[in-house]
Amino acid sequence: MNPLLARLQANRQALTEAGLWRRRRLWAPALIDFSANDYLGLAREPQLAAALAEGANRFGVGSRASALVSGYSPAHEALEQELCRVTGHEAALLFCSGFAANLALAATLLQAGDTLIADKYIHASVIDGVQASGAALRRFPHNDLEGAERLLAKFPGTALWTESIFSMDGDGAPLAELAKLCREHNSLLIVDDAHGFGVIGEEGMGASRLPAFTRSAGEPRIDIQLVTFGKALGAQGAAILGSKALIDSLVANARHYIYSTALSPAQAFCVNEAIRLAAETDARARLFDNINYFRRGAEALGLELLDSASAIQLLPMADVPSCMAAAEQLRQQGLLVGAIRPPTVPSPRLRITLSAAHSRAQLDALLAALAQLPAATPDGPEVQP
Repeated sequence: MNPLLARLQANRQALTEAGLWRRRRLWAPALIDFSANDYLGLAREPQLAAALAEGANRFGVGSRASALVSGYSPAHEALEQELCRVTGHEAALLFCSGFAANLALAATLLQAGDTLIADKYIHASVIDGVQASGAALRRFPHNDLEGAERLLAKFPGTALWTESIFSMDGDGAPLAELAKLCREHNSLLIVDDAHGFGVIGEEGMGASRLPAFTRSAGEPRIDIQLVTFGKALGAQGAAILGSKALIDSLVANARHYIYSTALSPAQAFCVNEAIRLAAETDARARLFDNINYFRRGAEALGLELLDSASAIQLLPMADVPSCMAAAEQLRQQGLLVGAIRPPTVPSPRLRITLSAAHSRAQLDALLAALAQLPAATPDGPEVQP
């Protein structure tokens, strides 16, 4: 056998034996979905379906080329301008996914000899981007301000990268405090707002619209912000937001942008409508009502959830087999819940994502099913990602 294929086979066997081999499963519409990131329930919103169709009719289904060739359309420009308006940043740049955006930013902003400071639980795309850049990555303990300050003091004039809402823990970063530390040490604050945009901040428009960042000029700020469209907005794609100088440099140098077909103009047109809906509807109020209802119900049943006020709720499991068995037991009852295992997270857990579209009856069904699971245990020993 070819040595490369033999290595893949050995890897599969090892991961299968450990219960960590990943496989796809077709989504079953009959299941009540508590695994998706569709926080506002917009992914099946008729108004967005109509906007997507209108965008395709007006601008075409695909972009046909890279944005630097002929793939940059008025739909893209309009969305970038709208993103700047709602976030307060000078300029924006669209990508086909958040993973691509993070990779492009890290690989273009950093180079060999640089040091990036990041939260321990930063997304895998950032880690990959830093490795591609040749820079060093120094991570501080999760949400540990003292750890962040020590690294900023040791490596001033760099950048600190964190998330607004952490995708696998559901908690938020102390952004105002981190912004202050970055300013004191002449460093940029980069916020991956993938799970916050559409939900947190004034009108749900993300981390830059949190109270700490909406004051007068000169206050600590978010220098660079990544937002995605495939979660709370129910669409697809992502954007990097920052200064015009930053965005101009990314346009000229970011390989992920230069050598990739641009985001579909129909999607760009659709996302513009999704931003309007996210800001104007009562979906966020319904989402937070559901979060509070679920957590109160879980507490009454003695379920030991991790501390999270976001739509991402975590129930720790004793071990990987227990986690997988619990997810399958829930599936048999018509409930789709994510079973998250190392190396994605330090220890196995059920990842429950709530949506404004969930009814009280659906939440009650989930709570009743969770109460029937074998007792969960707190997080075990940390596993390096």
